[in-house]
Amino acid sequence: MKGLLFIETDGEKVIGGSLELITAAKALDAEGTAIVVGNKTIADTVAALGIPVTFIDAARDCDTLTEVLSEIVKEENPEVVLLANTQLAKDLAPRVAGRLNLGCVSDVTGINKTDGKVIYTRPVYGGTVLEHIEVDGTAIVTVRNGSFAKPENTSNATVTEKKVEISADTIKAKIVDTIKEISESVNLEEAEVIVSGGRGMGNAENFKLVEELAQVVGGVVGATRPAIENGWISRAHQVGQSGKIVAPKLYIACGISGATQHTSGMTGSNY
Repeated sequence: MKGLLFIETDGEKVIGGSLELITAAKALDAEGTAIVVGNKTIADTVAALGIPVTFIDAARDCDTLTEVLSEIVKEENPEVVLLANTQLAKDLAPRVAGRLNLGCVSDVTGINKTDGKVIYTRPVYGGTVLEHIEVDGTAIVTVRNGSFAKPENTSNATVTEKKVEISADTIKAKIVDTIKEISESVNLEEAEVIVSGGRGMGNAENFKLVEELAQVVGGVVGATRPAIENGWISRAHQVGQSGKIVAPKLYIACGISGATQHTSGMTGSNY
Protein backbone atom coordinates (compact mmCIF):
# COMPACT_ATOMS: atom_id res chain seq x y z
CA MET A 1 0.00 0.00 0.00
CA LYS A 2 1.38 3.38 -1.02
CA GLY A 3 0.69 6.57 0.93
CA LEU A 4 1.58 10.25 0.52
CA LEU A 5 1.84 12.48 3.59
CA PHE A 6 1.53 16.24 3.14
CA ILE A 7 3.70 17.86 5.83
CA GLU A 8 2.37 21.36 6.41
CA THR A 9 4.73 24.14 7.49
CA ASP A 10 4.56 27.84 8.29
CA GLY A 11 7.81 28.36 6.41
CA GLU A 12 9.93 27.84 9.52
CA LYS A 13 8.57 24.74 11.25
CA VAL A 14 6.08 21.90 10.89
CA ILE A 15 2.60 22.85 12.09
CA GLY A 16 -0.59 21.07 13.03
CA GLY A 17 -0.52 17.32 13.53
CA SER A 18 1.49 16.73 10.36
CA LEU A 19 4.16 14.57 12.01
CA GLU A 20 1.45 12.31 13.44
CA LEU A 21 0.68 11.31 9.86
CA ILE A 22 3.90 9.27 9.87
CA THR A 23 2.50 7.14 12.70
CA ALA A 24 -0.85 6.85 10.89
CA ALA A 25 0.88 5.57 7.76
CA LYS A 26 2.81 2.98 9.76
CA ALA A 27 -0.46 1.79 11.32
CA LEU A 28 -1.63 0.99 7.79
CA ASP A 29 1.65 -0.73 6.88
CA ALA A 30 1.80 1.85 4.12
CA GLU A 31 4.92 2.63 2.10
CA GLY A 32 4.85 6.32 2.94
CA THR A 33 6.50 9.32 1.33
CA ALA A 34 6.32 12.76 2.93
CA ILE A 35 5.76 15.87 0.81
CA VAL A 36 7.44 19.06 2.05
CA VAL A 37 7.05 22.35 0.18
CA GLY A 38 9.17 25.47 0.55
CA ASN A 39 11.84 24.74 3.19
CA LYS A 40 14.67 22.25 2.61
CA THR A 41 15.75 22.30 6.26
CA ILE A 42 12.32 21.07 7.32
CA ALA A 43 12.53 18.32 4.70
CA ASP A 44 15.81 17.13 6.26
CA THR A 45 14.24 17.21 9.73
CA VAL A 46 11.30 15.08 8.61
CA ALA A 47 13.61 12.60 6.87
CA ALA A 48 15.38 12.11 10.22
CA LEU A 49 12.16 10.48 11.42
CA GLY A 50 12.77 7.60 9.03
CA ILE A 51 10.42 8.45 6.17
CA PRO A 52 11.51 9.33 2.60
CA VAL A 53 10.78 12.94 1.69
CA THR A 54 9.99 14.59 -1.62
CA PHE A 55 10.91 18.27 -1.45
CA ILE A 56 9.45 20.90 -3.77
CA ASP A 57 10.79 24.45 -3.78
CA ALA A 58 7.55 26.36 -4.30
CA ALA A 59 5.24 28.87 -2.65
CA ARG A 60 2.84 27.73 0.07
CA ASP A 61 -0.36 29.45 -1.08
CA CYS A 62 -3.35 27.17 -1.63
CA ASP A 63 -3.42 27.58 -5.43
CA THR A 64 0.22 26.54 -5.75
CA LEU A 65 -0.12 23.67 -3.29
CA THR A 66 -3.17 22.41 -5.18
CA GLU A 67 -1.09 22.23 -8.36
CA VAL A 68 1.85 20.60 -6.60
CA LEU A 69 -0.11 17.96 -4.71
CA SER A 70 -2.39 17.15 -7.67
CA GLU A 71 0.63 16.59 -9.91
CA ILE A 72 2.36 14.30 -7.41
CA VAL A 73 -0.80 12.30 -6.75
CA LYS A 74 -1.27 11.76 -10.50
CA GLU A 75 2.32 10.56 -10.85
CA GLU A 76 2.49 8.37 -7.76
CA ASN A 77 -1.08 7.01 -7.76
CA PRO A 78 -1.15 6.28 -4.00
CA GLU A 79 -3.97 4.49 -2.19
CA VAL A 80 -4.15 7.25 0.41
CA VAL A 81 -3.06 10.88 0.79
CA LEU A 82 -2.92 12.09 4.40
CA LEU A 83 -3.05 15.71 5.59
CA ALA A 84 -3.39 17.18 9.08
CA ASN A 85 -6.88 18.63 9.60
CA THR A 86 -5.78 22.29 9.57
CA GLN A 87 -7.50 25.32 8.06
CA LEU A 88 -5.26 25.03 5.01
CA ALA A 89 -5.94 21.31 4.58
CA LYS A 90 -9.70 21.87 4.81
CA ASP A 91 -9.29 23.99 1.68
CA LEU A 92 -6.55 22.00 -0.04
CA ALA A 93 -7.87 18.43 0.36
CA PRO A 94 -11.26 18.93 -1.38
CA ARG A 95 -9.59 20.95 -4.15
CA VAL A 96 -7.23 18.09 -4.98
CA ALA A 97 -9.98 15.48 -4.61
CA GLY A 98 -12.32 17.45 -6.87
CA ARG A 99 -9.68 18.06 -9.51
CA LEU A 100 -8.71 14.38 -9.70
CA ASN A 101 -12.21 13.00 -9.05
CA LEU A 102 -11.14 11.19 -5.89
CA GLY A 103 -12.86 10.48 -2.58
CA CYS A 104 -12.27 12.88 0.31
CA VAL A 105 -12.75 12.20 4.03
CA SER A 106 -12.23 14.98 6.59
CA ASP A 107 -11.55 15.14 10.34
CA VAL A 108 -10.62 11.47 10.68
CA THR A 109 -9.77 10.23 14.18
CA GLY A 110 -9.14 6.56 13.42
CA ILE A 111 -7.81 4.46 10.53
CA ASN A 112 -8.07 0.68 10.46
CA LYS A 113 -7.20 -1.93 7.88
CA THR A 114 -9.51 -4.96 7.86
CA ASP A 115 -9.49 -7.75 5.27
CA GLY A 116 -7.47 -5.57 2.94
CA LYS A 117 -9.93 -2.68 3.21
CA VAL A 118 -9.15 0.65 4.86
CA ILE A 119 -11.86 2.05 7.12
CA TYR A 120 -11.76 5.71 8.16
CA THR A 121 -13.55 6.76 11.35
CA ARG A 122 -14.68 10.29 12.16
CA PRO A 123 -17.08 11.92 14.64
CA VAL A 124 -20.29 13.48 13.32
CA TYR A 125 -23.34 15.22 14.85
CA GLY A 126 -21.24 17.07 17.39
CA GLY A 127 -19.26 13.99 18.33
CA THR A 128 -22.31 11.98 19.39
CA VAL A 129 -21.92 9.47 16.53
CA LEU A 130 -18.90 7.81 14.94
CA GLU A 131 -19.05 7.35 11.18
CA HIS A 132 -17.07 4.59 9.43
CA ILE A 133 -16.19 5.26 5.80
CA GLU A 134 -14.67 3.13 3.05
CA VAL A 135 -13.39 4.83 -0.10
CA ASP A 136 -13.06 3.21 -3.52
CA GLY A 137 -9.75 4.12 -5.10
CA THR A 138 -7.41 6.81 -3.83
CA ALA A 139 -8.63 8.64 -0.71
CA ILE A 140 -7.68 12.20 0.25
CA VAL A 141 -7.89 12.22 4.06
CA THR A 142 -7.47 14.92 6.71
CA VAL A 143 -6.58 13.63 10.19
CA ARG A 144 -7.56 15.36 13.42
CA ASN A 145 -4.66 16.57 15.55
CA GLY A 146 -3.94 14.23 18.47
CA SER A 147 -5.44 11.13 16.87
CA PHE A 148 -2.04 9.44 16.52
CA ALA A 149 1.18 9.60 18.51
CA LYS A 150 4.11 11.64 17.28
CA PRO A 151 6.87 9.50 15.72
CA GLU A 152 10.22 8.91 17.34
CA ASN A 153 13.54 9.59 15.66
CA THR A 154 14.86 6.57 13.78
CA SER A 155 17.41 6.17 11.00
CA ASN A 156 17.66 8.96 8.44
CA ALA A 157 15.78 8.56 5.17
CA THR A 158 16.48 10.24 1.84
CA VAL A 159 15.31 13.63 0.59
CA THR A 160 14.56 13.85 -3.13
CA GLU A 161 14.10 17.24 -4.75
CA LYS A 162 11.41 17.51 -7.39
CA LYS A 163 10.36 20.28 -9.76
CA VAL A 164 6.70 20.93 -10.50
CA GLU A 165 5.86 23.42 -13.23
CA ILE A 166 3.31 25.95 -12.01
CA SER A 167 1.51 28.00 -14.66
CA ALA A 168 0.95 31.64 -13.69
CA ASP A 169 -2.64 31.30 -14.91
CA THR A 170 -3.42 28.79 -12.16
CA ILE A 171 -2.62 31.25 -9.36
CA LYS A 172 -5.92 33.03 -8.75
CA ALA A 173 -4.99 34.68 -5.46
CA LYS A 174 -1.70 36.20 -4.39
CA ILE A 175 -0.50 37.05 -0.89
CA VAL A 176 0.60 40.69 -0.99
CA ASP A 177 1.36 41.09 2.70
CA THR A 178 1.35 39.09 5.92
CA ILE A 179 0.56 40.67 9.27
CA LYS A 180 1.09 38.50 12.33
CA GLU A 181 -1.59 38.95 14.94
CA ILE A 182 -0.28 40.08 18.29
CA SER A 183 -2.22 37.92 20.70
CA GLU A 184 -1.90 35.97 23.89
CA SER A 185 0.34 32.97 23.34
CA VAL A 186 -1.40 29.81 24.54
CA ASN A 187 -0.02 26.57 23.13
CA LEU A 188 -2.83 24.18 24.00
CA GLU A 189 -2.13 21.83 21.09
CA GLU A 190 1.39 20.98 22.28
CA ALA A 191 0.64 20.87 26.04
CA GLU A 192 1.17 17.58 27.87
CA VAL A 193 -1.07 18.62 30.79
CA ILE A 194 -4.19 20.80 30.51
CA VAL A 195 -6.38 21.96 33.39
CA SER A 196 -9.72 23.26 32.11
CA GLY A 197 -12.52 25.09 33.89
CA GLY A 198 -16.17 25.53 32.99
CA ARG A 199 -19.37 27.22 34.09
CA GLY A 200 -19.44 25.09 37.24
CA MET A 201 -16.57 27.09 38.71
CA GLY A 202 -19.20 29.70 39.52
CA ASN A 203 -17.34 32.97 39.13
CA ALA A 204 -14.06 34.58 38.09
CA GLU A 205 -12.62 34.33 41.59
CA ASN A 206 -13.19 30.58 41.72
CA PHE A 207 -11.78 30.19 38.20
CA LYS A 208 -8.44 31.37 39.55
CA LEU A 209 -8.25 27.99 41.32
CA VAL A 210 -8.04 26.37 37.88
CA GLU A 211 -5.13 28.63 36.99
CA GLU A 212 -3.39 27.87 40.28
CA LEU A 213 -3.79 24.12 39.80
CA ALA A 214 -2.39 24.36 36.28
CA GLN A 215 0.64 26.18 37.64
CA VAL A 216 1.21 23.55 40.35
CA VAL A 217 1.09 20.60 37.92
CA GLY A 218 3.03 22.38 35.19
CA GLY A 219 0.08 22.50 32.82
CA VAL A 220 -1.73 24.93 30.54
CA VAL A 221 -5.13 26.46 31.35
CA GLY A 222 -8.07 25.50 29.15
CA ALA A 223 -11.70 26.58 29.31
CA THR A 224 -15.18 25.91 28.00
CA ARG A 225 -17.12 28.43 25.96
CA PRO A 226 -19.41 29.49 28.87
CA ALA A 227 -16.38 30.32 31.04
CA ILE A 228 -15.00 32.48 28.26
CA GLU A 229 -18.33 34.19 27.55
CA ASN A 230 -18.56 35.01 31.27
CA GLY A 231 -15.26 36.85 30.92
CA TRP A 232 -13.28 34.64 33.28
CA ILE A 233 -10.49 33.99 30.75
CA SER A 234 -9.60 34.87 27.17
CA ARG A 235 -10.84 32.99 24.11
CA ALA A 236 -7.29 31.80 23.38
CA HIS A 237 -7.85 29.13 26.06
CA GLN A 238 -11.03 27.62 24.59
CA VAL A 239 -11.15 23.85 24.07
CA GLY A 240 -13.93 22.28 22.02
CA GLN A 241 -15.68 22.36 18.67
CA SER A 242 -15.38 26.13 18.34
CA GLY A 243 -11.98 26.25 20.06
CA LYS A 244 -8.83 24.13 20.03
CA ILE A 245 -8.65 20.37 19.47
CA VAL A 246 -6.19 19.00 22.04
CA ALA A 247 -4.62 15.68 22.95
CA PRO A 248 -2.52 16.02 26.13
CA LYS A 249 -1.23 13.15 28.24
CA LEU A 250 -3.45 14.39 31.10
CA TYR A 251 -6.64 16.47 30.88
CA ILE A 252 -8.15 17.72 34.16
CA ALA A 253 -11.70 19.10 33.91
CA CYS A 254 -13.06 21.33 36.69
CA GLY A 255 -16.68 22.43 36.78
CA ILE A 256 -17.36 21.06 33.29
CA SER A 257 -20.61 19.23 32.55
CA GLY A 258 -19.21 17.15 29.69
CA ALA A 259 -21.28 18.50 26.79
CA THR A 260 -20.21 17.06 23.44
CA GLN A 261 -19.36 20.55 22.17
CA HIS A 262 -16.49 20.52 24.68
CA THR A 263 -15.54 16.85 24.94
CA SER A 264 -15.19 16.49 21.16
CA GLY A 265 -12.19 18.79 21.48
CA MET A 266 -10.30 16.62 24.00
CA THR A 267 -11.21 13.01 23.19
CA GLY A 268 -7.63 12.34 22.09
CA SER A 269 -6.33 12.86 25.65
CA ASN A 270 -4.53 9.88 27.20
CA TYR A 271 -6.08 10.43 30.65
